[in-house]
Amino acid sequence: MPGFVVVSPPFRSHAQPMSVFAAALSRAGHHPVTFACGSEFADLAPDVPFTPMRTTRESNSGVAERTVQDARSARGLTGFLEATRGGAVAALLAQTRRRREEPVSAPGEVLREIRALHERLRPDWYVVDQIDYATTLAVYALGLPFVSYVTGHPTYLVARDEQFFGMPQTWPSAVHPSPEELAELAAEVRLTDRAFTDAHVRFLGEFAPAVPVPRRAFALTSSHAAVVNYPDLPWLPPLPAHQEQVFLGHCTTPEPLDDAWLDRVRGHKVLLVALGTFLSARHDVLRTVVRGALRIPGLTVVVAAGGRVAELADLAADPRVVVESVVPQRALLRHVVAMVHHGGNNSFTECLEAGVPAVVLPFSSDQFCIAHDAERAGAGVCLDPSSATSDDVTKALRSVLDEPEPFTGLRDAVRAAGPDVGAAQLLEVLRHRSPR
Repeated sequence: MPGFVVVSPPFRSHAQPMSVFAAALSRAGHHPVTFACGSEFADLAPDVPFTPMRTTRESNSGVAERTVQDARSARGLTGFLEATRGGAVAALLAQTRRRREEPVSAPGEVLREIRALHERLRPDWYVVDQIDYATTLAVYALGLPFVSYVTGHPTYLVARDEQFFGMPQTWPSAVHPSPEELAELAAEVRLTDRAFTDAHVRFLGEFAPAVPVPRRAFALTSSHAAVVNYPDLPWLPPLPAHQEQVFLGHCTTPEPLDDAWLDRVRGHKVLLVALGTFLSARHDVLRTVVRGALRIPGLTVVVAAGGRVAELADLAADPRVVVESVVPQRALLRHVVAMVHHGGNNSFTECLEAGVPAVVLPFSSDQFCIAHDAERAGAGVCLDPSSATSDDVTKALRSVLDEPEPFTGLRDAVRAAGPDVGAAQLLEVLRHRSPR
């Protein structure tokens, strides 16, 4: 039976779904499956063997501002959060410029770790996060067979010459960059694309000179298969033709809500507000959302505030508002009427699986594409977080709350998929492909 090592970067928003998929792979065929990630994430994989591995200097254990980082990473986080105040393109520019400063983090160290792990475990296949570039480069350089796992929007798989990582392929209706902003962003992502490819060429020249260099490094992906933690929406842009894509729809497992939380939400019409592990630091936006939500009679608002609980303490004095650093999002979704989120992959797919409509406030990365998909699927509405007012939030929430069962077909399709179905599909795909 083929064995697998599932390698996740040390970010909770990536490690959570990838650990779920590792367990699903194990259940699907009783294959030996090991989950590899930073040691702080060992608790995510209780049902499969765990091996510690750190594939990037940066990390996020659940609240980015509280995660211990080196000075450079901490400065980068602060700079990114400040850039989000300037709007969509300012945030995207900050991200692509930061990416260009260090295209691949410590690839030589990661290659040595992968080589040592392979000598110890001898798996047939690796499952690697598509945007864990150092690990993808390492397994490619070593000639090890791997499957790519897409933790974000499917356009993380670069398939066309005119497609550049860091330039959203679609935009939601509420976000309108100017032509000048888009031109500046287009120029910057092209510079990053070249720098990223140059870094790969240098690395392969030093560590694996016999291995063909990729024409474009951002397009480096598995030649066998990609597991995409997303629904297979009919309007998605073209994806790489040389590989099979397995769409999971969602990658969650049922989680019960504990008694303490049940007591807090029972009998209430609950709105969940969570902007992810990084963007909870934008407490100004959280404040705008809560104020808008409280204008809707009978609504109780639960807020995941990360490291900014103190900044929202005055709002928490209202009995209709619950402010916590971290909330059990997946378990809570079964008990809420709507969610406000940032357009992260996990929040989007978890809302689809739970049948919960959303107001989406995209700040950066692939969040604009996801917000576009939420709108087009009838699963939510979008607001621009850099300009939205409390009145805008009130109107948006009323629109999703007044829409009866708007996306039941997509909800049912997502529920019918999931990690166990996807794991079985992947095994069937790989059965016809030699790992050597």
